[in-house]
Amino acid sequence: MDAFLGFARRHPNWTALALGALAALGFPPLHLWPVAVAAMGAFALLVFDSPTPRDAFLRGWLFGLAHFTVTDNWIATAFTYQAQMPPALGWAAVPLLSLYLAVYPGLAAAIASAVARRAPFPAFALALGAAWVLAEWLRSWVFTGYAWGPFSLALLGPWDRPGLAALLPFTGTYALSGIAVALAGLLAWLVAGRRWIATGVMAVALIAGMYFPVAKGDDGFLPLTLVQPNLRQEDIDDPTKYEGQFQNLAQLSVPEGPISRRLVLWPESGVPDYLRDGYPQRYYDQMTAGGDPAFARARIGSVIGPGSLLLTGHTDLELGEVDGRIRALGAYNTITSIDAEGRLGESYAKAHLVPYGEYLPMRALLEPLGASRLVAGSIDFIPGPGPRTIDLGDHGRAGMQICYEIVFSGEVAERGNRPDYIFNPSNDGWFGAWGPPQHLGQARMRAVEEGLPVLRSTTTGISAVIDARGVVRDHIGRHVAGRIDTRVPPAAEPTWFSRAGHWLTLLWGAVLLALSLVAMRRMGSYPRN
Repeated sequence: MDAFLGFARRHPNWTALALGALAALGFPPLHLWPVAVAAMGAFALLVFDSPTPRDAFLRGWLFGLAHFTVTDNWIATAFTYQAQMPPALGWAAVPLLSLYLAVYPGLAAAIASAVARRAPFPAFALALGAAWVLAEWLRSWVFTGYAWGPFSLALLGPWDRPGLAALLPFTGTYALSGIAVALAGLLAWLVAGRRWIATGVMAVALIAGMYFPVAKGDDGFLPLTLVQPNLRQEDIDDPTKYEGQFQNLAQLSVPEGPISRRLVLWPESGVPDYLRDGYPQRYYDQMTAGGDPAFARARIGSVIGPGSLLLTGHTDLELGEVDGRIRALGAYNTITSIDAEGRLGESYAKAHLVPYGEYLPMRALLEPLGASRLVAGSIDFIPGPGPRTIDLGDHGRAGMQICYEIVFSGEVAERGNRPDYIFNPSNDGWFGAWGPPQHLGQARMRAVEEGLPVLRSTTTGISAVIDARGVVRDHIGRHVAGRIDTRVPPAAEPTWFSRAGHWLTLLWGAVLLALSLVAMRRMGSYPRN
């Protein structure tokens, strides 16, 4: 530890970069959570040693730059599926995005330095935790928000147990991140001070919390068939492959034996056909079902069979008149229910759209400069109104979250109209090797936080049935076609977080700050250079 502190004082900026990269290794797929905790604790010591809040901000910003560049490396893969942009641009896009995201760890470091600059380290660590809560909460909504990769993701246990994420019902994601930052700092302080007994007690408590087993959960209430068709990302928008994609989904969805009721789940991008009536015929002519939406719906109904209800991702259009002709002005990324008779039910439209992935910000300005979205098409997707619970009768009350939406803590279930489960269809085919396990991990966190099972059907994996404790009951790995036949796990009682939302997040931030101020008062202060 002395050698580290000596090097860090001589080379603080390089140290911040190295610690940020190491902290990212605590996330899936590597999930080296002890490395993440150690790196975050060392970072707290590094920020504490900053001469001024300005220096603290720089160290926090450099930490964040490396941290988000490693965490979000999967974004670069998206560029390999966009003909209008060179794949090499992806490797520039990730650090460019991280230049902005790094502002939030920098902000947390600067606030802690300003508040507790003359405080003993335990008070500073608590102040840094409080500031981290604020920073992650701000990151989740400023400029539409980018909530991917909260630090508390490192505290998620193996697939068969929640780990320290079991605390999420009482804290929420961003508050648990702040608590973890404070505890990591205190652990590093104990190691630096050679307080070995306290260090050992704290380390054993962390390990026990991460691997504490859970009992087998209840079986559930509703038969379920969850499908992963393994649609290759480069084929999804190829009209010559549409019919083969449908036949693949159909073969994986047929009932196995007589059933009285069943829920069938298909992924985002699962249906290439337009299913709504009323569009100009030229749009239907691209379909696999002979240009007839009624036939498309009917054959889907015949596939799933009597007693079944399908929830699937597909696209709806927003039409308008342009130069005397009806044209698509925009599109909705939606989930729709279809019954065995081919009748459409209520739809949910994705609210949290991906900038540059589903719409081009400032299109009038950027499109003439050559900017483009990362997905095919020349029209933007239109955001929906937000979380909804749709009553499906005998098939339960379904909450809907499409793909990336599931990472937004506190925004996945309709308040005051609690669902029985959350359906999270996704297309993870362009998420590289790191994106799908991180995406699954964050879906598990939403399940624990809300006390609701999450059902993930993806194009290429990882698809999973997650119970309300964050335990993965069953899954289909990446790049294989398959189905899961099981039951929808039961919901838990409403959690503290499901009731209070981010008021609870901010309350925990205030508690950490109050504890820091109490520690300052009791432990005194001292001048800093």
